[in-house]
Amino acid sequence: MSTSQLDQEATALESKKTFEVFNPATAQKIADVPMVDADEVKIAVARGREAFESWRDLPISKRAGYLKALRDVILDSKNEIIETIVSETGKAKLEALSNEILYVCTCIDYYVKNAESFLRDRYYSVGLVLLKTKRIHTSYIPRGVVGIIGPWNFPFTLTLGEAVPALMAGNAVVLKPSEFAPLSALLAVKLCERARFPKHLFQVVTGYGTTAEALIDYADQISFTGSVSTGKKVMARAARSLKPVTLELGGKDPMIVLQDANLERAANGAVWGALANSGQICMSIERVYVEEGVADVFIDRVVDKVKRLRQGIDQDYDVDVGSMTTPRQVEIVEDQIADAVAKGARILVGGKRNARLPGLFFEPTVMVNVDHSMKIMTEETFGPVIPIMRIKDEQEGVRLANDSRFGLVASVWTRDKRKGQALARRLESGSVCVNDCLVNFLTTEVPFGGVKESGWGARHGETGIQKYCFLQSVLEDRIGLRREINWFPYSKKFSSLLSRLLRILYHSRILQKLRP
Repeated sequence: MSTSQLDQEATALESKKTFEVFNPATAQKIADVPMVDADEVKIAVARGREAFESWRDLPISKRAGYLKALRDVILDSKNEIIETIVSETGKAKLEALSNEILYVCTCIDYYVKNAESFLRDRYYSVGLVLLKTKRIHTSYIPRGVVGIIGPWNFPFTLTLGEAVPALMAGNAVVLKPSEFAPLSALLAVKLCERARFPKHLFQVVTGYGTTAEALIDYADQISFTGSVSTGKKVMARAARSLKPVTLELGGKDPMIVLQDANLERAANGAVWGALANSGQICMSIERVYVEEGVADVFIDRVVDKVKRLRQGIDQDYDVDVGSMTTPRQVEIVEDQIADAVAKGARILVGGKRNARLPGLFFEPTVMVNVDHSMKIMTEETFGPVIPIMRIKDEQEGVRLANDSRFGLVASVWTRDKRKGQALARRLESGSVCVNDCLVNFLTTEVPFGGVKESGWGARHGETGIQKYCFLQSVLEDRIGLRREINWFPYSKKFSSLLSRLLRILYHSRILQKLRP
């Protein structure tokens, strides 16, 4: 189907159905966005395949040129991007700048500099004597149209940011953003247009679950970031056609504070690591284990710092904690806190919605007297809550940290760097920070992914771009004989020759090893 035919068919399918997008901080409606149906998704993927055919043949250096142009457009459009992100998420402006724009620019630079080496052909020597006349190599071949299903908590980082390695690998991308935060993705399309991207190379389809289901059905590969329950549905649907899937799912990320830790740094890390983006980060510190000997001092410092936080609608980079983003997530936080209090937990600060503010503001919260009988310590919270549990020693801390169905990120806080590294190896987590938190996501040089129910596959590093290709091995004959010795017709002479060769190659070596 030609591009003109696709355009005509898309026009015929255009629907007036839309859904509303609200600013969670003000509770005001900010946009009506099209509800894209399955047929329109099919057309978008077909358009993407047309763009892919020419994009894949471009040298990596040419693709890099487009991505660098996009980076420059992003920098020039910084304020527009920040306003868009904040309007649909309610987060603090500095978080939109540092955790989204900075990340995407860093990701672009990383893959622009390294894609060629990550995707180069690799040549191998052949070990089998009978194949010494051959040469072999492997190549990374782009898959086609990558479908990205993004979340609402980082609508720029986890949408356009995830598209960067897919595009650099030679694929086209069709992105389905969250229905709660689609505006940043729609803006990303405009940014790509300003960077003069080939038409339909990067597209966005907006809608609810049925739109995502259609993208899973029609795309060649799926990258999903979101909840465990939805991730399982994504994987099951993709399994119908056995297409590759990468999943970054939930976390219940533990923080272990040992009594020799720098308590001031640890307290600052706990507050920022748990409450940045109102705790709506898969890597957020969601449970804190602190050794009994320093628990009182640590808790007092955390409470004092939380009380000093500024919460509100960010006008001029003057807010620390913004609003939450979805009504359902606020309800989950309230339910977990109520469950914990009913079982004996105590709230030291916060614990409820902020009645002074409109929208979905929940007060930064610190809780103690918590344990693993409570949902606040075992289920993903994804909200501005710091539950702190006292432990007797590091062994108990590791045991409790590993007592979870999640395994995304963990952190250990100690002045003994050797001990910190040793404990990190014992934690069942895809990533571990020692005396730090959250920032490991910005280290694009190494893979980032989870174990257990926290995900499948990884982003960043070589893995983050190679996953968007299939690995093809190519064997080439170098001599050009009329026939190979092992081709038809078979003969007793060749059988005898092969038997002697086997004895020389393998049996004699075994005998030599057995001799004293």
